[in-house]
Amino acid sequence: MNANDARLRLTRYAWLSIGAALATIGLKTSAYLLTGSVGLLSDAIESLVNLTAAIFALYVIRVGERPPDEQHAYGHEKAEYFSSGAEGGMILIAALTIIWVCVQRLIEPRNISEVNLGIIISVLASLINLGAAKIILEAGRRYRSIALEADAQHLMTDVWTSGGVIIGIGLVALTGWVALDPLLGLGVALHVAWMGGRLMRRSILGLMDTALPPADVAKVQTVLSSNISDEVQYHALRTRQSGARSFVSLHIQVPGSWSVQRGHDLAEKIESDIRSALPLVTVFTHIEPREDPLSFADIHLDRRQMKQK
Repeated sequence: MNANDARLRLTRYAWLSIGAALATIGLKTSAYLLTGSVGLLSDAIESLVNLTAAIFALYVIRVGERPPDEQHAYGHEKAEYFSSGAEGGMILIAALTIIWVCVQRLIEPRNISEVNLGIIISVLASLINLGAAKIILEAGRRYRSIALEADAQHLMTDVWTSGGVIIGIGLVALTGWVALDPLLGLGVALHVAWMGGRLMRRSILGLMDTALPPADVAKVQTVLSSNISDEVQYHALRTRQSGARSFVSLHIQVPGSWSVQRGHDLAEKIESDIRSALPLVTVFTHIEPREDPLSFADIHLDRRQMKQK
């Protein structure tokens, strides 16, 4: 199964995230109702965000699977950045909600009850999130899906914050200091806000056509190094990433005496080697005669205008 076929099955991982979110919402809400812990309430609110984000991720993954068309000649994969960006925004809203609830609880403290049962339920919910997050994160990295990666990272954040809440509830039970519960909820809110900000930053960078990761650029440069010689050089290497798909463009400089066929054959070989080195990559090459001064006028992104003499 090739990379394109594999991506057509990514929706099953989004459904897994939806199922995990529904299960943990039910468990954490039950734990909150039993204990009255605002820390557990903040945890349940974050799981509600998980559900909303997973549903949106399912939608954009389906959009990203659509083949290129006349209006979207470069494909639809960039839609995944909207998913991770929206998820980041929803996480920030959840953080603000948690802060508001925690402040209210600091003003009006409340004792926690049924601590042991609440902790057991919360641990079960965390184990569900942990298992789902590992599966989804592995799939997101394998198929280069930022929507799935964002979903998995959010689930992992939920696991860590749940662990903190459980510890806090235990401390409240041991010490009797009920203020620990909302204070811990505030800590959870700050961590959730940090996660949301990081997801939004990554999404913005993707929408701005950020270059490929250094490791991928190095693979491209290795391919090019194996094809250059005293006669053949290259410049204007540019890369960008759009969801799972990568784009590489460059200019290949060859002797002007070469035939069109010879230059074309070299370009085809270089493009094929790059496609072998990177998954889901689209390569654009441009052959130039190295003796022509105009071949060096477009090294930069905006072609410099040469004065006519």
